[in-house]
Amino acid sequence: MEYHQFILQKNLKYYNNVFFLLFCLLANSLLAQYPNVKERIIYLPNFDKRPVHYGYFLGINQYDFKFEYVDSYYKDLMLQDISVSQKKGFNVGLIGDLRINDYFNIRFEPGLYYNSRELTYPEYPEFKKESDRVRDVKSTYIHLPIYLKINAKRINNFRPFLLAGFSTDFNLSSNAKNSDDNASNVFRTSSKNLNYELGIGFEFYLYYFKFSPSFRGIFSFQNELMQDEVGELSPWTGNIINMFSRGISLIITFE
Repeated sequence: MEYHQFILQKNLKYYNNVFFLLFCLLANSLLAQYPNVKERIIYLPNFDKRPVHYGYFLGINQYDFKFEYVDSYYKDLMLQDISVSQKKGFNVGLIGDLRINDYFNIRFEPGLYYNSRELTYPEYPEFKKESDRVRDVKSTYIHLPIYLKINAKRINNFRPFLLAGFSTDFNLSSNAKNSDDNASNVFRTSSKNLNYELGIGFEFYLYYFKFSPSFRGIFSFQNELMQDEVGELSPWTGNIINMFSRGISLIITFE
């Protein structure tokens, strides 16, 4: 028993020495490389000191709808939710950036957002044909957001950031002024919409410009649905109280 304990202690001491040696070698290697990290070439060192700068962005988006139904929709009618088929859209626009200090900026990013969503209704008894269950909702938004940009400390040519703000949308494809409604296969939405937005992104400083991909969530807090002329009797809008947009967007900016 004592012999086995002696062998075990000897092996543990050997492994501890090997581990310590490897640790020292690794630490020495990291310390040797550290000056190289510190002396890395810094691109655009004074870019973020500008009080105002401009740029442009490109991106893709995908929108959904959140529905709020009348109380009897689930309890009495026992109907299913309206299904939303999300399709990818695109967005393009300009950037205006106002510097507050090293960690905060105010940004205005007016742009054009295009997307399409397909609604599939449950099998209501009012529908006489299959095409009555499907509505294609196309949206062309003039998107006017203003953000507070919260910056982390720059690390060489990289810096992460957060975005929070509000936006107004003017929907050029809303059909709000159209006298026809779903009875004529025309789905109408409001021409103006209000949202709040949250985002996260990363800035990469290149030799001539700053490149920044970011991921953003867009959440409407204003009802977009316009009721049909027959009001509560409409199978397309009569059971819906509110309809809110929910969107995500991947944006790449060049500044």
